[in-house]
Parts: sequence; C-alpha cells; structure tokens
Amino acid sequence: MAMTLRLTPEDERALTLLAEAEGVSKQEATVRAIHEAASRRVRRDKVAVLSASARERYADLLDRLGQ
Repeated sequence: MAMTLRLTPEDERALTLLAEAEGVSKQEATVRAIHEAASRRVRRDKVAVLSASARERYADLLDRLGQ
C-alpha cells in the first residue's frame, strides 16, 4: 500500500541520520522504526497486564512486606 509521509525538516534530518546509521534507505528505516515501536508497545502492554495480575495475586504478601 502506498502512503505519503509528510515530515518537518527536523524529522527529515532525523530520518536521514537514522537511515545512514543503520546503512539502509529512509523507507527501510521508517518501516523498521514502525515495527520497533509496535513491538515496544505490545511488550509494555503485556508487562502491565502481568504486573497487575502479580499485584493482585500477591496483594496480601505485599501488604505484609510493606509493614
């Protein structure tokens, strides 16, 4: 699917630096950045769910440890 991406001059410079640092095209750097951001978000959401579950499961123990 084709898409137009409008960037500020600052964003364009940042993308250029990123692409050069990774030795890839700006298009590839953009795709990689999207994938990395999505992966981080999924992991963060999973950690939040697991953390809430653990806090609920060990609430009594955590309360006793806090005293």
